[in-house]
Amino acid sequence: MGDRLRRVVRQQARKAGREYARGKRAYREGREWGENHADEFDLPTDEEDRARIVCRRHAEKRRAAVNADGEPACFEAGHPDCEGCAEDVGDGRVQTW
Repeated sequence: MGDRLRRVVRQQARKAGREYARGKRAYREGREWGENHADEFDLPTDEEDRARIVCRRHAEKRRAAVNADGEPACFEAGHPDCEGCAEDVGDGRVQTW
């Protein structure tokens, strides 16, 4: 019973850690992406004024806020697909839906 209990406690601790990280990330993104500038880049938007773009990294349709630098909220610095997407938003040639 001791090993099983340790394994369950460890699994629950990892789960709590992931939830904490997810909440922390959401809080940070909420602060960083307070203003949405999608309309300044002439991007089609949804009812919540988020840009409707096609993510290069994950090859999927996304709704994302866009900051003043043309970076979608899902942008990850240093990732080549994300860097290219941000450049395309700024140049007005990003794939949308």
